[in-house]
Amino acid sequence: MAERRMFAKTIIDSDAFLDMPLSSQSLYFHLSMRADDEGFINNPKKIQRMIGSSDDDLRLLMAKNFILAFESGVIVIKHWKIHNYIRNDRFKPTMYQDEKALLSEKGNKSYSLDQGGIPDDNQPTYQMDTQVRLGKDRLGKDRKEITPSQPKATPARHKYGEYKNVLLSDQELEKLKSEFPSDWQKRIENVSEYCATSGRTYKNYLAVIRKWAKKDNSNQNQLSMPRKQNYQNNRPRTESYSAMQYEVYIREKEFEKGLTLEEYAKRKKLKPNELEGLKILIEKNGGN
Repeated sequence: MAERRMFAKTIIDSDAFLDMPLSSQSLYFHLSMRADDEGFINNPKKIQRMIGSSDDDLRLLMAKNFILAFESGVIVIKHWKIHNYIRNDRFKPTMYQDEKALLSEKGNKSYSLDQGGIPDDNQPTYQMDTQVRLGKDRLGKDRKEITPSQPKATPARHKYGEYKNVLLSDQELEKLKSEFPSDWQKRIENVSEYCATSGRTYKNYLAVIRKWAKKDNSNQNQLSMPRKQNYQNNRPRTESYSAMQYEVYIREKEFEKGLTLEEYAKRKKLKPNELEGLKILIEKNGGN
């Protein structure tokens, strides 16, 4: 197996990569350095613990599709063949042929997951072939010839939240500020954290924030009726936070079999009233 690894600036200089925390970027480099000659790694958790990264760093790499995961626990670097070219006399085929059989190779040499493992939806792609290009002037001319009338432009959406994954247009942001004048920024951060840890994406983030706000009002009434002693001096965080913790807990149980609620609460450093609110949501949803 080759001892040297390379990295394409097209990937590591992209906004999608640089928007991630430094801990996630570091984990990506360490995983790439220890991958076999086809980009597969069978011990990502060990490497994560070795360099002090968190589970969220690994999940963020999966959510942004910089790595692809299989049910066996093996992962593969999605853009491995963009990064590296290994000579035939030094190349050693991967031993994870079953996982490799689930992959297809795109035109830009990046891996795509066809079936099994974690779905390969919403993957960022990077076009590497720059030998054949159309100039901007020519492209504009061709468009005028092909389309006699230009379609109505969709309002541009901008990235918000710590992980830059909540997309809102200027109009949507103004509506959000108007509807939640006191805590609109916190509501954006709640959705940003949830999407980063769970890998979820949405078509309309304003609608998600409104939905969480409705649940906040309904569940706040339910939580205030029983066990009044838990809420006199320690008011819980908004229900949107509790709903997010519930979603993350369910996702982590799917990812990590045998995870108990107590272990999850200790890992996330939940306060007693927050744990109590989470228990009520779990009971409400069938005890999952």
